[in-house]
Amino acid sequence: MEQKSNAFLETEKIGKLMRKYSVPCVISLIVGALYNIVDQIFIANASYLGSYGNAANTVVFPLTVVALAIAVMIGDGCCAFVSISLGKNRKDNAHRSVGNAVVLCIICSILITALYLLCSDPILTLFGGKVNPDTYRLAKEYFYYITLGIPFYMFGQAMNPIIRSDGSPKYAMVSTLSGAFANIVLDPIFIFIMKWGMMGAAVATVAGQILTALLSLIYLFRMKAVKLEKSSFHLHRKLIQKFLTLGLTSFLSQISLVISMAAVQNTCMKYGAMDPVFGQQEYAQIPLAVLGIVMKFFQIAISVAVGMAAGCIPVVGYNIGARRYDRAKTLFTYLLIAEAVVGGIATIIVECFPLQIANLFGAANESVYYTEFAIKCFRTYLCLMILATVNKGTFIFLQAMGKAVASTLVSLTREIIFGVFLPIIMPIFMGLNGLLWSFPAADLLTFLIASFFIRRTYKELRQS
Repeated sequence: MEQKSNAFLETEKIGKLMRKYSVPCVISLIVGALYNIVDQIFIANASYLGSYGNAANTVVFPLTVVALAIAVMIGDGCCAFVSISLGKNRKDNAHRSVGNAVVLCIICSILITALYLLCSDPILTLFGGKVNPDTYRLAKEYFYYITLGIPFYMFGQAMNPIIRSDGSPKYAMVSTLSGAFANIVLDPIFIFIMKWGMMGAAVATVAGQILTALLSLIYLFRMKAVKLEKSSFHLHRKLIQKFLTLGLTSFLSQISLVISMAAVQNTCMKYGAMDPVFGQQEYAQIPLAVLGIVMKFFQIAISVAVGMAAGCIPVVGYNIGARRYDRAKTLFTYLLIAEAVVGGIATIIVECFPLQIANLFGAANESVYYTEFAIKCFRTYLCLMILATVNKGTFIFLQAMGKAVASTLVSLTREIIFGVFLPIIMPIFMGLNGLLWSFPAADLLTFLIASFFIRRTYKELRQS
């Protein structure tokens, strides 16, 4: 009988496998998050950009998440499908799904780039770009150059989980790390020395994305468990449907976040205009700018949570495919504990050091209104991150088990039902404070639903 590829996933200790796969994935996602975060830090500390540039960055950020949503749907779905296929010793399905994922990613990235270039004005307006003229001008400049890098960004993000599924989590980490390092080096050169402003921040980001994409492309020619052939790149509709279904949760998790951001940012503009301070033209951009930096910190914490869970996808998928449900159950326990620890630490940081975090994003150079709102926003908006991280781990574990419907249901409930309607409804009664409290309220309600799926998953794994 032919030896199964990646057979060690069925025999090695769960804790060791979790560290081996999750740590590089966590680092990769944090580094990926740093692309936008580093831009915002340098932008905020440039005297000629300040909070206007900060607000512009906040406007553009959800639009990069749209591209990321499609990339991770392709990449995470392919990663889960390849892992399950290798667990069943179906190498033919594995190499074909990788080839199809590459072609699909290229096609989608070109279409998104064209759409963004043709419809930039209405898209930026939808996400609050016209809060004031200076913010809109900077957002349009930043968006144009970021859009040119979309194909490279999507390719690198889609290939990252596929490289992990091939048994090379460290290479996936290094490829992302290299691009982020290039961005960190180039940002201060372009913003402070060259004085290129928002264009400089965007060009530095795109340069890093190109490097990550090139390193990912190189790996495709030296894959280990999966060997690509010419036939791998012939599109198979049924095969694409299978792995896209597994990646649907990742897509909906990201795209629903964009819908939620649109609701939050427009609500922020509406009720900010009613505020006696932020209703003034010179302070109008502050709520949007502050909301952006709060979400950037949340993105770091949630990147750790998602990285731990996503890193486990190959391990879970392989053991489910090999019918080792006992190992999958143990991994689920380890994952939930780790997610709770990460969320708890993040909550302590935002409650104890909100001013220090805000100062990283140029708060020391802004008005007292900026600082006061930033402190309140951090402490209120992110007070239940421990539930947010546990919820995210649950979504992804269900996805890795092949339970796309359950995973999608919980994820959609959080981001669409609670993430959109609560930010719209609560401010009616509480103004801007209602917007801040809507985020922890959504996480609490989602946790009540996730608890049901956690109990049911344990029961199924025990019985199996």
